[in-house]
Amino acid sequence: MSGKIGLRPALFIDRDGTLMEEVDHCHDPTLVRAYPGAATELERARSLGWAIIIITNQSGIGRGYFTVEQFQSVQNELIRQLGGTIDATYMSPDLPETGSLRRKPAPGMILEAASEHGIDLSRSFMIGDKKLDVECGRQAGVFTILVETGYGRDYGDCFPDHRVPTVTEAIRIALDGSPMER
Repeated sequence: MSGKIGLRPALFIDRDGTLMEEVDHCHDPTLVRAYPGAATELERARSLGWAIIIITNQSGIGRGYFTVEQFQSVQNELIRQLGGTIDATYMSPDLPETGSLRRKPAPGMILEAASEHGIDLSRSFMIGDKKLDVECGRQAGVFTILVETGYGRDYGDCFPDHRVPTVTEAIRIALDGSPMER
């Protein structure tokens, strides 16, 4: 698979249940627990020139459970725990029933990030713990990896390109895997 000149690959990664332990509608930074080993693998991705972009649905904002400021304080703590390796975060506060083109499983956040950050989607990955993460990645034209943390063990009917126990293994596959073709 050949890349597009001047564009770099990206790891598009879900937040809750993928990079950090699942906490329902997390709005308290003291509850943030990044998964072990994630920071090391993300640093390796960065050293290899990959963009690292969080793609996250946060309907708790749309439901009034917490504010954008509380979301940002949780995000800042996660980024601190991950060693500052995140290039950008794209967040949708939209409720599932709105039909938003940004909310996963729609690919809007990935497509927006790719345009803004010079991303080659043909060499990029969406990593997440939910079926909607896999669907989002497929619609965006990237490879997909389902992690079995968070809700990932619950999706026997989900068919990602890869299924692995942890985000560290998912990142290793993306960085070290041989070129894949669909």
